[in-house]
Amino acid sequence: MTIKSFRDLRVWQAGMDLVEAIYRVTQSFPAHELYGLTSQLRRAAISIPSNIAEGHTRQHTKEYLHHLSFAQASLAEVETQLEIAHRLAYLNPPELESLLSQINSLGKQLYALRNSLQRER
Repeated sequence: MTIKSFRDLRVWQAGMDLVEAIYRVTQSFPAHELYGLTSQLRRAAISIPSNIAEGHTRQHTKEYLHHLSFAQASLAEVETQLEIAHRLAYLNPPELESLLSQINSLGKQLYALRNSLQRER
């Protein structure tokens, strides 16, 4: 399959799926967290596919790798914030496990893409 746009990237699609899952799960967070943990989680999640898309449109591989690094950092931020939400009892164990599974899969895809791009350089 030819990649014509960042939309064709499975890693971008997985990032979008995670954003959707984060938005759905944070809808049940307490109202007092709207400008705290809810907002932080959503922004960090949005950053993942956004950086993948931005990096893919850059002209140089070095810039692409730089944006993928930001995406990986945001993924770690989301994971940490989900653990906090779980500790505060905003997430039940099955919700956390499902999200962590998505994060693990997305992290592997990001790692593989970065390795592939580094080999091309």
